[in-house]
Amino acid sequence: MYEGQTVGVVIPAYNEAGFVGEVIETLPEIVDRAYVVDDRSTDDTWSEIEAAAMRVNAAAGVDGTVDAMGEASDGVPRGRVQGGDQVESTSEVATDSSLHADGGELVTPRIVTVRHSRNRGVGGAIKTGYALARENGLDVVAVMNGDGQMDPSLLQRIVDPVVRGRAAYAKGNRLASADDRAGMPPWRLFGNAVLTYITKLVSGYWGMSDPQNGYTAISRDALEAIELDRLYEGYGFCNDVLVHLNVEGFRVEDVPMPARYGDEQSHIRYSRFVPSLSWLLLRRGLWRYRMQSVGSGPRQPYLLLLAGVLGGTVGLAALGVAALTVGVGSAEAALSLLAVLLGGLFVAVAVTVDRLHGRSPDTDGYEPAGGD
Repeated sequence: MYEGQTVGVVIPAYNEAGFVGEVIETLPEIVDRAYVVDDRSTDDTWSEIEAAAMRVNAAAGVDGTVDAMGEASDGVPRGRVQGGDQVESTSEVATDSSLHADGGELVTPRIVTVRHSRNRGVGGAIKTGYALARENGLDVVAVMNGDGQMDPSLLQRIVDPVVRGRAAYAKGNRLASADDRAGMPPWRLFGNAVLTYITKLVSGYWGMSDPQNGYTAISRDALEAIELDRLYEGYGFCNDVLVHLNVEGFRVEDVPMPARYGDEQSHIRYSRFVPSLSWLLLRRGLWRYRMQSVGSGPRQPYLLLLAGVLGGTVGLAALGVAALTVGVGSAEAALSLLAVLLGGLFVAVAVTVDRLHGRSPDTDGYEPAGGD
């Protein structure tokens, strides 16, 4: 518990044997409950998770873990997980009605272990943990990957903006200063800078940086507002969450932190990651503009963006046909090029209007439900 609010942590893990056990055993004291989700690893990750969870729970006064996929003695299912048919086993999870003991502290176990029956992706693992944390009614839920890249001593800094009501969602930012990004390899730094700008455009959070940073914390209000079923389950999960948060009107705050890399291996396949993330961001960007055009936001950005994307796409296609048939110097090619340029202009104007009316982590206020 931190400042009177319960704190949960979701730890997604896929083939993190040698790392995830230490992550579990070095969780800070402010963590009331951790949901460790094995995304159907093919190494010894699951056995390491179970062993570490048993040690931590034993220290908290719980002997071992209990399978909870069946029914309890009172006939009430326990350990309910969104997409439960994709979960192989879980530890016993207290239901919302029995979450808090006298004095407001969480009842045991401190570590809840979950194993997927099939690999769903890092986003799918986080969604499983989010669903359990939401059911348990935790006030703040952080995400700390099982690869050991996220310094547990920084967790309090990550959750602090949410606990104090400055934001509904806080995330690490390894690009805040030269010292923070010093440990990031050049190719990662370049890729992160490109994704930062694209995600700003798509999400509408223009003051945000380092969108791929998975060290995050979310409020109960925000977690209950976003539709978990709609969230992407791959490595674009963090980007997708930002889009949904903006549509719901929540404030986001960056927390500076140093880049930290060790002996862990990345599981990202860039040949699949780049095209899938590009398609996701295009769809989510159009969706956000549309959703906000029918809400309290201005309608012009969506109409301009839609006209720009459609006009530019048709223009590019026509330009290609003209180049192959009548030549690039033809009138048809010139008209096609004009359509492409006008499409780009419409998109630029749409982005400018959106930015002028958009939400910034540095300017928007956030009042938690029931707050003072």
